[in-house]
Amino acid sequence: MNILLINHYAGSPRHGMEYRPFYLAREWVRLGHRVQIIAASWSHVRSVQPEQAGDEVIDGIAYRWLPAPPYGGNGVGRVLNIWAFLKQLWREAPRWASEFRPDAVIASSTYPMDIWVARRIARLAGAKLVHEVHDLWPASPIELSGMSPRHPFILLCQKAENDACRDADVVVSMLPKVAEHLQLHGLDLRKLYIVPNGISPEEWQGAAASLAPAIATHIAQQRAAGRQVVVYAGSHGEPNALDVLLDAAAAMQTEPFAFVLVGDGHEKARLAQRVQDEGEALRHVRLFEPIPKSQIPALLAAADIAYIGWKRQPLYRFGIAPNKLMDYMMAGVPVLHSVEAGNDPVAEAGCGLTVAPESAPAVAQGLRRLAVLSPGARRAMGERGRDYVLAHHAYPVLARRFLEAIA
Repeated sequence: MNILLINHYAGSPRHGMEYRPFYLAREWVRLGHRVQIIAASWSHVRSVQPEQAGDEVIDGIAYRWLPAPPYGGNGVGRVLNIWAFLKQLWREAPRWASEFRPDAVIASSTYPMDIWVARRIARLAGAKLVHEVHDLWPASPIELSGMSPRHPFILLCQKAENDACRDADVVVSMLPKVAEHLQLHGLDLRKLYIVPNGISPEEWQGAAASLAPAIATHIAQQRAAGRQVVVYAGSHGEPNALDVLLDAAAAMQTEPFAFVLVGDGHEKARLAQRVQDEGEALRHVRLFEPIPKSQIPALLAAADIAYIGWKRQPLYRFGIAPNKLMDYMMAGVPVLHSVEAGNDPVAEAGCGLTVAPESAPAVAQGLRRLAVLSPGARRAMGERGRDYVLAHHAYPVLARRFLEAIA
């Protein structure tokens, strides 16, 4: 099968997020399929941008980086970046249809407007049209960013979502509770398949890459001082509700806990300033720069508890699919999950505790409850998490499930 995967933000282990397109494509290539990823040459979620626009092969996967201008934030610059990508792909559609000859064309760019270029290519090639749902747009920018439902960009997104629900032969969603929403926008639910986020098991085999010395030394010092190490690894953005974790840390300043936050994001500088400003109250909190994905297993192996939090948002009624939670569970570390959502992998797997979102007292109490568990109980939690991920979230499993949906 020839699979054309359109994902504006696609990355790789070399470039950073988004990882999902790479891991699915690599499994498809290993199964004997031919895969072409088309992505923009500049994306805000990548840690490293491609050296230049054009063609590149990564682990047997053909990438085409289409030139797109840099931008900051979610304003006009990002819209121009999206426009540049889609305009080029629209112009090149006949060539992709005739030269690559896809059997399936997957529109998978988070925003839904790529369905139009994917539909054009699929119709020219006589291929199956697949719409992949990462986040629900325009629901996400309306509910998370407060955009008006009458904003021209939102109206454009809604038109695209409606067209995707009507015209796609298959809709694949990472979010497990989207059926009712998509049905309201015209989807025949017989077309819907759920394929969540996952992990690559081979990245967890053998010796892990050594952890950055500064982080390793700090954690060793905290352990030597008898403190439980609470790790957060991921984006430092508003949706991650890290102020709640810092509020809990301040309330626990006299207790034997150390908090280690690793990652980057638009809230990172402000959070670091808060830690500095509050001095003694947050002396047991340290923020570190992002580390390579290969070091994540070593980081989580050094943790006593892994933390992930969310804001209280009605949007999460459609479900959540966080990559970092899969890493936490694969690492076998007990998880404290601060969330209210349509699904909860931590509760489903029995690999930690779930507490209310945006509640520092609830987070603090959850950390205390996990800390007093016996080593055997915490080890059993971790093993349940790992077993759950391998059964339901390993990319070899997910890639086959995706292929079954589009076959």
